[in-house]
Amino acid sequence: MNKFKKLTLKQTYPFIMVITGSIGFIASFMLTIDLLEILKNPNFQPVCNINPIFSCSSVMESSASSTFGFANPLIGIAGYAAIITIGMALIAGATFKRWFWIGLQIGTTLAMPFLIWLFYYSLYDSKALCLFCMTVWAVTLPLFWYTTLYNFSEKNIKISPKLNKFLQKHHGDILLIMYLIPITLILNRFWYYWSTLI
Repeated sequence: MNKFKKLTLKQTYPFIMVITGSIGFIASFMLTIDLLEILKNPNFQPVCNINPIFSCSSVMESSASSTFGFANPLIGIAGYAAIITIGMALIAGATFKRWFWIGLQIGTTLAMPFLIWLFYYSLYDSKALCLFCMTVWAVTLPLFWYTTLYNFSEKNIKISPKLNKFLQKHHGDILLIMYLIPITLILNRFWYYWSTLI
């Protein structure tokens, strides 16, 4: 008899929250530190300034870096700290009402168009990529996706059983597609640079 049973989404989701939340928090914190350093010294070179394409300062000095009148990474620090807290609470055995899960779904869903807009701005207006920003984008995708799947599986959000079964079965494939889209756009946008490295 196989001793290793397949883990359910309910078992893995809290750990997904803690892992993605921790990575997102660290990236947001590092961005905040670099932003403060740039404010103190305009000539400061962040550690993620690697080349003309991967240039954090180009992105952080743009108007999009303070969309709501304050540094965007502060939103990340608060948001990902909350995600870590919720994940740890679930691991400890906490339970939450349906309204709580609906609220979390709204929060993670609203994060997606905001990050898509920042991605677009970075790609086509700033014409540079920030590694810490990309890290935040990278962890927000699975956070949003598995929050959605969790709410479907726990019936916090009702969808047809057939659709739920399909999404749960192909969750990894769909997540891969979600990653391939921005990767393809990045490769295409900066192909003039990548081609010089080949």
